[in-house]
Amino acid sequence: MKRILLIDDNPEDRMLYRRFLGQQSGFQRLEIVEASSGADGLEQFRLQQPDCVLLDYNLPDTDGLDLLVALRELAPPETLCVVMITGGGNESLAVRALNSGALDYLVKQQFDRELLNKTVLHAIEKNEWRQYVARYHGELQGVNRELRDSLAELTEIRQELNEKNAQLSAANQEIGARNRLLARTNQDLDNFVYAASHDLRQPLDNLRGLFDELRRTATFQDPEEAVVMRLLEDSLHSLSTTITDLAAVVQEQRSPGEQSAEQVTFASLVADVLKALRPQLEATDAHVDTDFSALPALRYVRSSLRTILINLLGNALKYRHPDRAPHIQVRTYQADGCPVLEVSDNGLGMNMDRHGNELFQLFRRFHPQVGEGTGVGLFLVNRLVQSESGHIAVESEEGQGTVFRVFLHGKRGNC
Repeated sequence: MKRILLIDDNPEDRMLYRRFLGQQSGFQRLEIVEASSGADGLEQFRLQQPDCVLLDYNLPDTDGLDLLVALRELAPPETLCVVMITGGGNESLAVRALNSGALDYLVKQQFDRELLNKTVLHAIEKNEWRQYVARYHGELQGVNRELRDSLAELTEIRQELNEKNAQLSAANQEIGARNRLLARTNQDLDNFVYAASHDLRQPLDNLRGLFDELRRTATFQDPEEAVVMRLLEDSLHSLSTTITDLAAVVQEQRSPGEQSAEQVTFASLVADVLKALRPQLEATDAHVDTDFSALPALRYVRSSLRTILINLLGNALKYRHPDRAPHIQVRTYQADGCPVLEVSDNGLGMNMDRHGNELFQLFRRFHPQVGEGTGVGLFLVNRLVQSESGHIAVESEEGQGTVFRVFLHGKRGNC
């Protein structure tokens, strides 16, 4: 559930915004709080901690820009979600609002329900996104500090090896090569520190290559070396998985419709997905049943359909029940003229009354005891399905399993 704070001295405008937001579909539930002045708005902000603020520029006791500055004093800038509403199309005022920390702006009498809903939804998602990136940027800096400490220890070991092997020319040549490698490594790490705040992907790839090279070539005399190396590898793997998932979301949202649809045979596609998941299937002793007799093939973007399947099947394996081997059923059929892809499992299941409204929101996870996962997969699946005017229906029971019914195409709004 999201909480929206409306700060506007005009009760008719507040009523209009409330009605528009009450009809929106971006979130299943909204709680709307109102304030009619700047002072009241500040107090409600302190008490309610809203997910987004709709702020009118003209208020009886202040203006929107001054109030925006006051709001920034109550919350860190990277957590503040404000959409400024002005009474006229003043471009200079809009720029000043955005420079002061607003995420977007609207002009009264120039937006309808759809534009208001899209603007609020986009502002909330953008705010959640930057908070998430900020947290992982902090973790990345922590990993970098740990690597620098480890490199300092490696430098001491290198010096000891130089002293002990000074008489052996062959050993000197090997150590010289290692010294050059470590020098390049130090330079790479300096570049990583400089660029980390701007580009997460490339520094992480550099770190992965560095880690593999150190593990392959370096000699450690620290008795806790194995523990340190394992912890570093786990941290890198977690960050790599998260950044890869985020990159997939960004790619899907920035380049919709660039790939062409083609006739996809479900049996062939599922075989390809199961081949990719073979290590997880064998490790969990999973059994997968398929039935495509009712709908053997469908015209769709193959890469999108593969992403949908690999995420749903991957989740069925990841969130398996600890007391039984995974049993997954994949089938396709037509329901009221709509093509349906159904994936069911006998895993952990979910409490839909508690989590149903947040199931497809970004970075939501419902089984914290399962160490894997970033909470991005279902968000991406839902976006891919919605891009083809489809939707997803979910049935789940805790301890029993989950059924995902993916309505792949819309049909006159009825699918």
